[in-house]
Amino acid sequence: MADPSMISNARFIYVHDNHQIHPPHAVDTHHIIVRPSFVKSIVTYLLAILLVAYSTFLHFEKGKSVTIVIWSFFFGAILVKFLILWPIVKESVVIMPEFGIQLETHYGSGRINRRFIPVSKILKPVLNEYVTPVTCCWCLSLLIRDENELTLVFKKFRPPLKMLVPIWKALCVATDCKESFEFQEDG
Repeated sequence: MADPSMISNARFIYVHDNHQIHPPHAVDTHHIIVRPSFVKSIVTYLLAILLVAYSTFLHFEKGKSVTIVIWSFFFGAILVKFLILWPIVKESVVIMPEFGIQLETHYGSGRINRRFIPVSKILKPVLNEYVTPVTCCWCLSLLIRDENELTLVFKKFRPPLKMLVPIWKALCVATDCKESFEFQEDG
């Protein structure tokens, strides 16, 4: 039997943490975690090593300057940083019904960006289907008072609908949007 607080597919893992100490002070946390790609890591490190090896070869065989080797180390380190440490590894929604919603973006380097939206400013959570010429995806957004655009809950990730629905339902409960539960799941 599958754990209802965790859903996974080939790209993402959804984890639901419900820390209820006392009902009025409940904290409901939803995480979307990207599955690590070992192939991407290996390819990145191999490209960096090839860059350094090629510049070293140029230095010893062709009599090129030592600065080429130094620059290749620098560019190899930059390549590893941008492709391994900079990507987003997890996006979280922390729901505090009495206070608001905190949206968190976790990076591979350990940096975390947080945005807090007071519950009084949230008009309604919205589950949208959007179509591009190449794909059709679902996104979860918030309709916020005094803002012209929808606020995306997940900036980078596009998790499947089965992972978005529990988060959407929790946001509806936290913001008292009872009319939003007209949504019916297919299958």
